[in-house]
Amino acid sequence: MNLTLFGQLASFALFSYLVYRFLWDPITNMLEERRKRVADGLAAAERGQREQELAEKHAREVLLEAKEQANEIIANAQRRADEIVEGAKDDARIEGERIVSAARSEVDQQINLAREGLRREVVALAIEGAEQVLKRKIDAKTNSEALEKLAAQL
Repeated sequence: MNLTLFGQLASFALFSYLVYRFLWDPITNMLEERRKRVADGLAAAERGQREQELAEKHAREVLLEAKEQANEIIANAQRRADEIVEGAKDDARIEGERIVSAARSEVDQQINLAREGLRREVVALAIEGAEQVLKRKIDAKTNSEALEKLAAQL
């Protein structure tokens, strides 16, 4: 064995002691902190992934609820539109019936006026016919001529 071997062994022992004494704790602390940061990062990534899954699930639920609300709003609007249309139909039917009733009333009134006018004319013609019959001598021929003349005037 050589003295250099002992020198190298002493140097290595001194180097090992100095590394252990001054560098070992900071290096192990640094490695432990790094391991902890990596573990925390992995845990945070897992939490983030779970939170993302929960957020996606919540988003799907909110979207489904929004679609249901939209469908409900559309159905309500359709029902309201149908009600408005039915109301307009009812109003139009009632207005039509009122117009028809008013027209019938006016027609009845015009018919009554025409009948009254015809009655007056018939009465006037009857009086005139009676006057003509009374002015002449009553015989069948004159009576029938007066009736024909009266019928022609009607």
